Amino acid sequence: MKAKRHAKILEIIRTHPVNTQEELLNYLLEAGFTVTQATISRDIKELRLIKTLGSDGNYRYSTVRQENEHLSSKFDSLFSDAVTNIDYAGNIVVVKCLTGMAQAACAAMDSLQRGDIVGTISGDDTFLCVMKDENKAIDLVTELKKLLRGAKA
Repeated sequence: MKAKRHAKILEIIRTHPVNTQEELLNYLLEAGFTVTQATISRDIKELRLIKTLGSDGNYRYSTVRQENEHLSSKFDSLFSDAVTNIDYAGNIVVVKCLTGMAQAACAAMDSLQRGDIVGTISGDDTFLCVMKDENKAIDLVTELKKLLRGAKA
């Protein structure tokens, strides 16, 4: 029963803007699940649901995956607007940006929480990604260049 309830909760938050546990409880009751607020609270924790700010200014439940997809989409847009060139030297990726855009692009890169990036540092028109090794740097440059070409096509 728990697995079915969890699946229903994920479906509900994917299809409805759920702002509170009470709203989620009501959706579950409508779907035929008899649950308590305490059960909802445990389910939220087990499913690792988070509250994110919606376009309407209200916070709503979403999955980490949904938020990552949202962040990825924002990154793609910002990246294509800001970046002018990408290259690497050893395990360091150098990303050239329009003047004043490097910090925003770097912060967007950081928000993706990539495991292959050891750290980043930004200036006004350039940011650096320190990668775990040169192969990871090559992979990132390839990925970012594809993204850049796709946005400019």
